[in-house]
Amino acid sequence: MNIQLFIPCFVDQLYPTVAFNMVKVLEKAGCTVSYNTNQTCCGQPAFNAGFCDESKAVAEKFLKDFSGSEYIVAPSASCVGFVRNYFATLFETDTLKLEAISNLKNRIFEFSEFLVDILKVEDFGASLHTTATYHDSCAALRECKIKSGPRKLLNNVQGLQIIEMKDVETCCGFGGTFAVKFGDISAAMADQKVTNILATKATCVISTDCSCIMQIGGAIQQKKLPIQTMHLADVLASGW
Repeated sequence: MNIQLFIPCFVDQLYPTVAFNMVKVLEKAGCTVSYNTNQTCCGQPAFNAGFCDESKAVAEKFLKDFSGSEYIVAPSASCVGFVRNYFATLFETDTLKLEAISNLKNRIFEFSEFLVDILKVEDFGASLHTTATYHDSCAALRECKIKSGPRKLLNNVQGLQIIEMKDVETCCGFGGTFAVKFGDISAAMADQKVTNILATKATCVISTDCSCIMQIGGAIQQKKLPIQTMHLADVLASGW
């Protein structure tokens, strides 16, 4: 199966290893992976900040960069959720663009849902001997309706014990510009998330979104806690 990669800004700039590990897992599943080097942002930061014209320009480029019929896979439910749920609002009077968006929505998938729902593969022979807890990102849970898929994948990782934390579906406090505009509230939400992680006695926290990993990881580092943060792709690429 031929697929295209969409590598979001966060991953490209801060967590490139996540992208490489995603490719590693997809290729093990038999996929032929291609990467369009012309790709840029999906337009979500500008949209969330109220700059709709700027977001529209970036979204139009995204439509051109990912035209075609191949599946598109991204290690970010946040970006996938934005494309699926908000692109149409940017082009609501443009019939041709809306047709292209409708096609795109059927082809773009977050990494874990592509593995579980499209490839129908849940075991990649990964091994990671540790105790971990899983964080549901808001975008994965609420915008992409992803809940069981990542857990199915993690349950097949040899040596990995998953312990669910209290209030697992509660936001970590990042929310893009929310963390900047409402810093104190954002920090308090991150502290509560870390408190819930600590209660599990897990030594690792896993998620599908690098933005959440950065937020939670920052709070962990500030408290000097011996807890590792990992993207799901890093876990699935472990041990082989």
